[in-house]
Amino acid sequence: MWALLRSLRPEQWVKNLFVLAPLVFSHHLMEPSSLGRAGLGALIFCLISGTVYLMNDVFDVEKDRAHPTKRHRPIASGALPIRLAAVAGILIGLGALAGAFALDLWFGGVAVTYLTINVLYSWRLKHVVFLDVVTIALGFLLRTLAGAFVIDVVFSEWLFVCTFLLALYLALGKRLHEVLQAGLDGGKQRKVLERYRADHLRASMLGVAILTVGAYTAYALRFDLSIQSAPVTRAAFESPWLPVTVPFAVVGIGRFFQLVSRAEDPKSPTERMIRDWPFLVNLGLWGAAILVLIYI
Repeated sequence: MWALLRSLRPEQWVKNLFVLAPLVFSHHLMEPSSLGRAGLGALIFCLISGTVYLMNDVFDVEKDRAHPTKRHRPIASGALPIRLAAVAGILIGLGALAGAFALDLWFGGVAVTYLTINVLYSWRLKHVVFLDVVTIALGFLLRTLAGAFVIDVVFSEWLFVCTFLLALYLALGKRLHEVLQAGLDGGKQRKVLERYRADHLRASMLGVAILTVGAYTAYALRFDLSIQSAPVTRAAFESPWLPVTVPFAVVGIGRFFQLVSRAEDPKSPTERMIRDWPFLVNLGLWGAAILVLIYI
């Protein structure tokens, strides 16, 4: 059971906080019913994403055994038998999808889409250069969309754009770290790494970082992405003081780039983020500022 839990990667479940973004930005955080539904939605996505990690480890078992750190994962090391992992993944995935549809029909539809895309990613898309990182970014976008459906709110178009761009930036950073770590052995660890170059990834990260900060700034300054956006919707989502949070976004993006550029550290960028005090302090200050501006 411990090996199975480790394979579900609970340390990666922090990514499912994106399900809660609509709850925060739509002024529903203080409503017990909405908070409960959003919390259940996030838990369901934790189980679905855990299923995806199980599938990836089953498909990549030989590649993981050639990796300096991934070879210690339960499936690659033999602590969790491949057949047991596959059966557990199917049962957990089906159970999570059943819970998703019981919670909300549209939420369940997004959950199925998320799982389907990730199955395609594990089978084929992760081997296609740049399409692999776009697929990862779509996963975060679907989390946010699911969070809006589960509490039945209209979500700002700009925040969808920001979510996609930020997720794309994080995915590119993950690939850059893997390329720097793997060196000439990249193809043995992940086939697509053979087709990536570190300088191209750095340039792509820089471009996406600029777009992300630009999109967040546009959202903070209350620019309309659509002429059909209702004024009441904009009023609910945005504070006139939101631009003061832009520097936190810039610092967070810059700090992440520093973390992924450290080739000597074998830990994944996500693991480093949740253990890096400068990053966490900046994230905490941004979160506190958002809550104060929206709810006080």
